[in-house]
Amino acid sequence: MRLAFLALALMLMSIAGVTSADARRYYDRSEDGSRYSSRSAHSGVGPRPGRWCGWWMRTQKGGGPHLNLARNWRGWGRPSGPQIGAVVVWPHHVGMITGRTARGQWIVKSGNDGGRVRERARSVAGAVFRVG
Repeated sequence: MRLAFLALALMLMSIAGVTSADARRYYDRSEDGSRYSSRSAHSGVGPRPGRWCGWWMRTQKGGGPHLNLARNWRGWGRPSGPQIGAVVVWPHHVGMITGRTARGQWIVKSGNDGGRVRERARSVAGAVFRVG
């Protein structure tokens, strides 16, 4: 079944004049249309590492390569509490608070969440909050 789907996709791509390189460029795009490829730089922050939540946060907030490591965001900016716009730092992940649900959970947008940029309600228990 999977092979049949792949064959059909390749046939449709050739009819439409889409190359495999074009398809790969589309596939490597995040939900906001920006490109995330481990083979290229994004916003001048260098190549994307394998664990890239800190790297993605650098594309949003700036900072040097030491911030590719999520826990290093604990030293960025100044301390705060949970609030929209704050950077939220767990021991192995970093994201930014973008909103709050009706039930009071914080909505966090982060890179490398399930292998992509994702925005969802998350528990922030035990996290550190920083603002720039």
